[in-house]
Amino acid sequence: MFEKILIANRGEIALRVIRACKEMGIKSVAVHSVADADAMHVRMADESVCIGPNPSSQSYLSIPAIISACEITGAQAIHPGYGFLSENANFVQVLEDHGIAFIGPTAEHIRIMGDKITAKDTMKRLGVPCVPGSDGGVPDVDEARRVAGEIGYPVIIKATAGGGGRGMKVAKSADELEIAFRTARSEAKAAFGNDEVYIEKYLQRPRHIEIQVFGDGKGKAVHLGERDCSLQRRHQKVFEEAPGPVIDEATRARIGKTCADAVAAINYIGAGTIEFLYEDGEFYFIEMNTRLQVEHPVTEAIFRVDLVREQIRVAAGLPMSFRQEDLKVQGHAIEVRINAEKIPEFAPRPGKITQFHAPGGLGVRIDSALYDGYTIPPYYDSLIGKLIVHGRDRDEALARLKRALAELIIDGQGVETTIPLFHRLLEEKDIQAGDYSIHWLEKWLAAAFA
Repeated sequence: MFEKILIANRGEIALRVIRACKEMGIKSVAVHSVADADAMHVRMADESVCIGPNPSSQSYLSIPAIISACEITGAQAIHPGYGFLSENANFVQVLEDHGIAFIGPTAEHIRIMGDKITAKDTMKRLGVPCVPGSDGGVPDVDEARRVAGEIGYPVIIKATAGGGGRGMKVAKSADELEIAFRTARSEAKAAFGNDEVYIEKYLQRPRHIEIQVFGDGKGKAVHLGERDCSLQRRHQKVFEEAPGPVIDEATRARIGKTCADAVAAINYIGAGTIEFLYEDGEFYFIEMNTRLQVEHPVTEAIFRVDLVREQIRVAAGLPMSFRQEDLKVQGHAIEVRINAEKIPEFAPRPGKITQFHAPGGLGVRIDSALYDGYTIPPYYDSLIGKLIVHGRDRDEALARLKRALAELIIDGQGVETTIPLFHRLLEEKDIQAGDYSIHWLEKWLAAAFA
């Protein structure tokens, strides 16, 4: 087992990993930018190293600075959290060259799944159902018209190196295709330095269902059920729950086994999430995230497992501590993402926290690095906390979420949060019934704030 782990991240996820390390008796090293010198993860770690100025490009994304921090502190392994360098294959290769363990998948698997066309081809070969679409990149408008004509409108044009909703455009008819195609390519070039795009059938009212998988890197893998992440704005998740309200036990077992068998076949190691669009009883693969997800706590809640602890174990060469038959769904869990943002624009509203009170009680967990007097820096993602609740069933989880949100206090100078949004959403009958698709939230926002 590792004696010391460096966490190449910040905020609540860095704190989450530090907590796992402490429980396992492993020393932790926090890295931080100048702006994060007083951050909670820096205070809680056994050691800390400043790795650069405020911009993430000069600190949290600086591979040389992170390698140097490992060498200075003697850290044997790095946990990347999510975001930043967590899915950077080059980073993983550099760590390997320096004899530092990466707590995550191999560089090869990150490369395969990082390119959406290669990922889709791989999943097809492994028996995972995919959305109808182009066989690869679409080079020009003429080819785009041919593909769209074959699969039928509406279609969606996506950047092959995309993520976070960038480089994605919908064409509902042939008249809209050329503009959508050119806009997607332009956005992809600006965001990723790669303008290659592909085309898929655009589903009308799908849900976003993702399957949590975990592999030991030696041909064994399990699935830990599904999460429903359909409540999204501009392809950014805001509300996640497990199990999915529309997935029954037989469906869960079927798609879960398909995903576990697929990652086992490629000797995948660690945590991964296979994401699908789900409509009319059918699953359509969209991408695989080769890292821990923001919403992993809802899976931990219903299966009573610690995914970070498990990541560390298998990275150290130990076997998985559970088998598929050990994993039984227990109750229902919901997570809401608390962002420092103004509603309905979702514009960032960082500032100094003057009052922070975390809710408590049975079945309530909050992952946050906030504290009274902390100043939220303007340089990074606006996520400042995750409120997770667990109940015996979905109705109890919803009631517990409503109660916990009423207890949660985040006040500050210039600070606004998404808490009021969740108060309103919980009053909606569709949310109470679990009847929503990936388009529901944006339509609701347009009507509610017209």
